[in-house]
Amino acid sequence: MKTKMIAPSLLSADFGNLERDIEMLNQSQADWIHVDVMDGRFVPNISFGFPVMKTVQKFSKKFVDVHLMIVEPEKYVEEFIAQGADLVSVHYEACIHLNRVINLIQEKGAKAGVVLNPSTPVLMLEDIIADVDLVLLMSVNPGFGGQKFIENTYKKIAETKDLILSNNSTALIEVDGGVNLENAARLFEAGADVLVAGNAVFSTENPQKTIELLKL
Repeated sequence: MKTKMIAPSLLSADFGNLERDIEMLNQSQADWIHVDVMDGRFVPNISFGFPVMKTVQKFSKKFVDVHLMIVEPEKYVEEFIAQGADLVSVHYEACIHLNRVINLIQEKGAKAGVVLNPSTPVLMLEDIIADVDLVLLMSVNPGFGGQKFIENTYKKIAETKDLILSNNSTALIEVDGGVNLENAARLFEAGADVLVAGNAVFSTENPQKTIELLKL
């Protein structure tokens, strides 16, 4: 799979014109569509769930990247996959039996990712890194869009890359939070494969051009 990919987050889209915004992304150079699911328990916010996923499934022509910021994700991963998720990422901090959840996602035909909050060290992934398809590093504290990027993320990208290589893993590295035109190139240079961008894309006058610039 190619690297230097951009995954615009629908959390920053216009929910009143979701079909329009998804079609815009279909016509853009975006590689994935990122769907943030929040339950108001694991994070202090609520976003959306299966009704929005049905809309995404209906209109998206892109790879659908679902990020579950929820407790007990094992109860819901099968339904998200049934609703069109190509990749489902769950938080290390939310899974008591992480290996079981990763296996479940893959058994149901989707790619499986594990997510780390900013304060969770990369070394916690040592026993799962060979089994996952993606590591998502949060570069803000999850729960809200528009937060300031945490600079320690560059160090965590390097540590994750070392862990992947030392375990012969094929996992991609995704970064989510505070990504913009000022830091995208450096994040790719540090070893990131996929960047999630919400406000940086949807708040601009020409989102499609912004996506192109983020990939440079």
